[in-house]
Amino acid sequence: MMADFTGEHMWLQTGHELSLRTLLEGSGYQEELKYDFNEKGELRHLDTNESFVFNYYKNSHEKNHERYEVLGHMITQYVYELLERVCTLQKVYIPSDAAEDEPRSFFFMSEKALTSSSSIIVLLQDHGVFRAGQWGQKTIISEGLYHGTQIPFIKMALQSHGGVIVLNPNDNLIDLKTEREKLSYSTRVESVTCMHSCQWIPKRCTSSPEEHTMYVWDHFISKSAAKNVAFIAHGYGGLVFIDLLVQRKWEVMNKVFSVAFIDSMHNIQHQVRNDPQIQWWIQKHCCEWVSNNKPLGKAVGSLVKVNCPTVSAGTEKYSLAPSYCLHSVFKYLNSTLKAKTTTAFTRSPIATRSSKSW
Repeated sequence: MMADFTGEHMWLQTGHELSLRTLLEGSGYQEELKYDFNEKGELRHLDTNESFVFNYYKNSHEKNHERYEVLGHMITQYVYELLERVCTLQKVYIPSDAAEDEPRSFFFMSEKALTSSSSIIVLLQDHGVFRAGQWGQKTIISEGLYHGTQIPFIKMALQSHGGVIVLNPNDNLIDLKTEREKLSYSTRVESVTCMHSCQWIPKRCTSSPEEHTMYVWDHFISKSAAKNVAFIAHGYGGLVFIDLLVQRKWEVMNKVFSVAFIDSMHNIQHQVRNDPQIQWWIQKHCCEWVSNNKPLGKAVGSLVKVNCPTVSAGTEKYSLAPSYCLHSVFKYLNSTLKAKTTTAFTRSPIATRSSKSW
């Protein structure tokens, strides 16, 4: 049964006066990229109303790829703007002790995420070229903002839990020679091709998704006033969370009340190293949604992962799994938070959880 997304893109119609087209006008690709997002958040050609076409130049994969990279870069900037202006999130630069001229990374969080006692939802994406606020760049281009961005999750997190932190785990490198991220794409080819020809160096304290997540945990999440933190981790993000759990075992086990994995790439056998306390915690506090042809939330058997309950995301497409299981994930998080706050702590695993449908 196909999910009904009627009305789910209402957040787009907020009068934020943002336009992908405006960003593209300064890129030197005005004619080759005459695209913008419509009121449903779908990327469409301004003249033909057709979806994005990769093969704009005949018999030139390199030029088409350059054009695609420019579009991807502009979508990244556009989503950053949406996070700040539509979701009213704050951009926080890291490392906190960076010198003025030192390359930095950043992440986003709601205004009172660290000072409020309300719960915090942390979004941890898959690995790839896409940055904070995106589940997948190709998904944004082909399926639209609702399916490809994290904004529906952010909106729901703010509504039901009060605080949200959007990690930026793939922002790891910078060009030593040109500092490409500061370029405005005023030139066509040079801006794009430099990423292939120039030397890249890692950013301090965020040279990998694991290091980025650990830094934000150590300096922000662990010090927050919130006693209840939940993670939503997609793809490689699940592996990154388990790494954090292993490295900061007691801190994470005491502060995180629930984890929603979506098609996670974590491996309990290799990462946990038979630690019974972590294994028990994962069984009790985690649930995974996987791409599957079963109805949303129905139990899915797994021969490989016996670490936590596993249910269907309601779609067989990996790229659409996050958007399809959105409501199911928050139903689970709300339920587990309510259970924690209304019942006394027990060291016994909840035996009935694996039989529930989320």
